[in-house]
Amino acid sequence: MCGRYAVQHDPAALAEEFEAVDRTGGAVVADFNVTPTKTVPIVVQRGAERSIRPVRWGLVPTWAKEIGSGPPMINARAESITTKPAYAESARRRRCLMPATGWYEWRPGDRRRQPFLCRRKDGASLAMAAVFSAWWAPDSTDRPLVTCAVVTTDAVGELADVHHRMPLVLPQDRWSDWLDPQRTEIGELLTPAEGMLDELALHPVSTEVNSMRNNHPDLLRQVEPVPEPAEQAALFES
Repeated sequence: MCGRYAVQHDPAALAEEFEAVDRTGGAVVADFNVTPTKTVPIVVQRGAERSIRPVRWGLVPTWAKEIGSGPPMINARAESITTKPAYAESARRRRCLMPATGWYEWRPGDRRRQPFLCRRKDGASLAMAAVFSAWWAPDSTDRPLVTCAVVTTDAVGELADVHHRMPLVLPQDRWSDWLDPQRTEIGELLTPAEGMLDELALHPVSTEVNSMRNNHPDLLRQVEPVPEPAEQAALFES
């Protein structure tokens, strides 16, 4: 799954990288510890313009009567995104990219809470496949609340050693097809592209990531992993 990620570039830099126009209006900045419900940048295509827009992470379906009180819908499974009512409409017409420097992941059941960062080897931003939705509060005349969710798929290669799910990362040659609102059949885009794994690197990062209050560039830096409990005990016995 993807429950935490980082975006080290500001919207102007992202606009250049994704060949888009910055329409965020200062609503988002670089963030090294993005958590659910934060305002995040997405890439959308409408007509001839590709733009960077600010939205809230945690999708609210258009038909929802109210914003849910439960956990935010931050992830949408690729296997069911076209059929599950919460996501199907967005999967057909409202797809986007969520730029990321990388995403953080933890091994289930790891008492150390050792975080890992997955990022591109060349330092470029990842393009995580995502969907968005515009929700209007009942009897509201204000602007809608625009929200998004990351598309996830089965983890592959060494990434599966940390967690069984991962964001669907799209190579540049799939961006236009994914963003095209006129394209409603997306089945062939919902599996990881061949060779994508070779472009990714996974490494441990500071346990400071575990607290959402921590937010600085050093969170991205590779570190030595926290020892297993048995290893820690051995340090004191030697």
